[in-house]
Amino acid sequence: ATSSRRARSDAANPARSPTEPPPTATTASRLPSPSEASRSISLPADTQLLAVSPPARLTSGASLPEAAIRAAETGHLVFATLHTTGAQGTINRIIDAFPVSQQEQIRVQLSTNLLAVLSQSLLPKKGTGGRVAAYEFLVVTPAVSNLIRENKTYRIDSAIQTGKKYGMQLLDDHLWSLYDNEIVEADECVERARQPAEFQMKIEAKLRGTTVTGMLGKSGKGEEQKLADEAQG
Repeated sequence: ATSSRRARSDAANPARSPTEPPPTATTASRLPSPSEASRSISLPADTQLLAVSPPARLTSGASLPEAAIRAAETGHLVFATLHTTGAQGTINRIIDAFPVSQQEQIRVQLSTNLLAVLSQSLLPKKGTGGRVAAYEFLVVTPAVSNLIRENKTYRIDSAIQTGKKYGMQLLDDHLWSLYDNEIVEADECVERARQPAEFQMKIEAKLRGTTVTGMLGKSGKGEEQKLADEAQG
């Protein structure tokens, strides 16, 4: 009787070859389908909009960044929140959430599906109480898409500076506007600036009645043409 039970058990659970990968190895890197993602986060299968907050994980074991990218590829509108400073840092954070072996693929997917990045910081208003948001805004143009795909995110700040006609804005430029219009104290702006040393120099220059050239407020027509040429070629 014991041998018979063992035979039935072996038939139901055949032994794996020593070279055969464990059952999870072939499915660990698979991105969930939109319906799987919806079910895993308790949403109807016909959901058209997703709001996700990485780095939480789905009940299937896949991460929300994986589900978000797959959903975006299949026509869902996806909003995701991250604790980062600036558009460049946000894109790097999304890519870094994946294993190194997947990052090249993710760059390509992100470059074709990402629409925009809005980064903001809340600052106390000068003297009146309350808070005001300083923000950085990136629109993913063909030039920006090329930078993401080619792993040149370090040039995104330049792309934002030259993309003002699309509504793009660097965080430090908005901070300067808030300081220059006496909405926020100087020290608050310096504390949240992405380039605090340069921001402080510009404040000191204003107090002296002079100007400082640099990334802040710099014209970038040459850089804009370079980015456009790279996107086309």
